Amino acid sequence: MTKTQTILRVPGLLTAAVLLSLPGSPALAQSDYPSKAVRIVVPSAPGGGTDTVTRLLAQQFSEKLGQQFFVENRPGGGTATGTEAAARSAPDGYNLVTVASTLTSLNVARAVKRFDPVKDFAPISQIVSLPNVLLVHPSVPANNFQELIALAKKDPGKLAFASPGLASNAHMGMEMLKMRTGIDLLHVPYNGVAPALTDVLAGRIQIMLINAASAKQHLDKGALRGIAVSSLKRAPALPNLPTIAELGLADFEVIQWFGMLAPAGTPKPIVDRLHREIVEGLRAPAVAKWMQTEGAVPGGNTPEQFARLIADEVKRWEEVAKVAKITPK
Repeated sequence: MTKTQTILRVPGLLTAAVLLSLPGSPALAQSDYPSKAVRIVVPSAPGGGTDTVTRLLAQQFSEKLGQQFFVENRPGGGTATGTEAAARSAPDGYNLVTVASTLTSLNVARAVKRFDPVKDFAPISQIVSLPNVLLVHPSVPANNFQELIALAKKDPGKLAFASPGLASNAHMGMEMLKMRTGIDLLHVPYNGVAPALTDVLAGRIQIMLINAASAKQHLDKGALRGIAVSSLKRAPALPNLPTIAELGLADFEVIQWFGMLAPAGTPKPIVDRLHREIVEGLRAPAVAKWMQTEGAVPGGNTPEQFARLIADEVKRWEEVAKVAKITPK
């Protein structure tokens, strides 16, 4: 190295040091994160599972990091309103959003796609997953998965399944089941889980795919009959029910989940910091108690793993939508 080369490099090092020391520098801002309140958008009304677990985690974050993490409910547009608002927010770590698994499915039914689930967000982590259970009304003459499939094949189009809405997680899961087994079922969409479940309990609709926690009390009372769960592992709340994958449909998985995202472009160190806080927050007694009550399985996957999950689900539901001939509206 010559003296000239050495002299030329010193100003560069000094400049870098000065830039790093400036109050507004990105590196310093990230090391001091958070330095002000952080907004977490929940694109649904207060009181639901997404809202509850977000508030529990926000409390943990606030206590641990010394800044307020506050929840802003932005319902509307089938969760599109709040999700889009979050996607268009500044990617500075002070705007986050908690989404449900419908993030990856609802766009297949939308003629106008207000955001791209893959490109518009920086995934932080899946918070929890909720196993689904395939259930039937007791009047259905099928006691197990094989009998249900045989019955559906015997009378194509006679049996109907309820869902909480077009392109919902439950709807797409049932369409995938139809595709994988070759059965023909009538889809009856509702505006939410409650009215759909009401009609299944009354026997007006025969079949439904629903999260295990919502179904358990009805299964325990004999008001509904569990057929199988659609997670790869058996549901903690229903350990005696086999998985659909166990019963012959390899890798069949349809789960509900909640996860936290930031706008695309959010600095990686901030995303990684928030991921660590989610993992730690899931161990908090209040969060663990809620998970046990809801039959939820703790998440905590890395940002990279969560990004792959989202991309894989988007691709899967687009393929299922084509086969099911779901028309965007």
